[in-house]
Amino acid sequence: MALALAAALLASAAASAAAEPAAAAGATRAQTTAEVLAASSPADWRPLDPQNTLYLELPAGRVIIELAPLFAPNHVANVIALAREGYFDGLAFMRSQDNYVVQWGDAQGKKPLEKARRTLPAEFERPLRGLTLARITDPDTYAPVVGFLDGFPVAADPQVGRAWLVHCYGMVGAGRDNDVDSGGGTELYVVIGQAPRHLDRNVTLLGRVVRGMELLSVLPRGHGALGFYQPAESGVPIRSLRLAADLPETERTALEELRTDTATFAAYVEARRNRHEEWFKVPAGRIDVCNIPLPVRPLPVTHDR
Repeated sequence: MALALAAALLASAAASAAAEPAAAAGATRAQTTAEVLAASSPADWRPLDPQNTLYLELPAGRVIIELAPLFAPNHVANVIALAREGYFDGLAFMRSQDNYVVQWGDAQGKKPLEKARRTLPAEFERPLRGLTLARITDPDTYAPVVGFLDGFPVAADPQVGRAWLVHCYGMVGAGRDNDVDSGGGTELYVVIGQAPRHLDRNVTLLGRVVRGMELLSVLPRGHGALGFYQPAESGVPIRSLRLAADLPETERTALEELRTDTATFAAYVEARRNRHEEWFKVPAGRIDVCNIPLPVRPLPVTHDR
């Protein structure tokens, strides 16, 4: 009897062991970020709009900035006007603060303007009404709601009906003095460190760097207060700042970015939230809005038949 019972137990264990691989084989394996992007379709991507793309030309190469007119229309229009006037040509970076920002503009504030304005009313936030965010469900320390809209990281407060751009790595803002309306785009900065979210709704954000961050993050650090260059130090010069639409197509950099209103983007966020690449042993199970770098790639070449 004991032998029969033992045999039955062994048979049951063998059956269970055989069933486990079968069940595992039938389960859907979690995707990596690379697999999500590889499985994307052309409809999941959108080309950068040359009417809202700036090329910042430095001695080391080109920095590409996508503008956000939905959140800062007046500042965006003013920066475009400044670019068309050649305002930034020949200026230089005047600040590089470690783990914070780099900033450029006219350190003396005396370079003449044509049609552009030196100051504008602040555009720290805008109405939430009419906006549909690709919401990130993970809790956020700084806002009730966070997500993405047209590729930009966004925070919102439904209780007061307001939304604003978020200070993630690579975001571009307009420097100002103490007066909230003292900025306008004649001084611009880029976040090069851990997201300084305490700046949200205190500075007008107007765009983000989509390519060329490696040229900004390595700029020599300034030794003055807040990383400003001291008189003996020299900032990297700016060759030019141009709107992509104002250049011939042959001189543009054709890029496209992953749309944030797609199922593919949702899958990409999940793959970032729980990393399943072989190197990762413990998936985090959470994600921060500033820890979701938006994929950007060269626009595929098409040939007319």
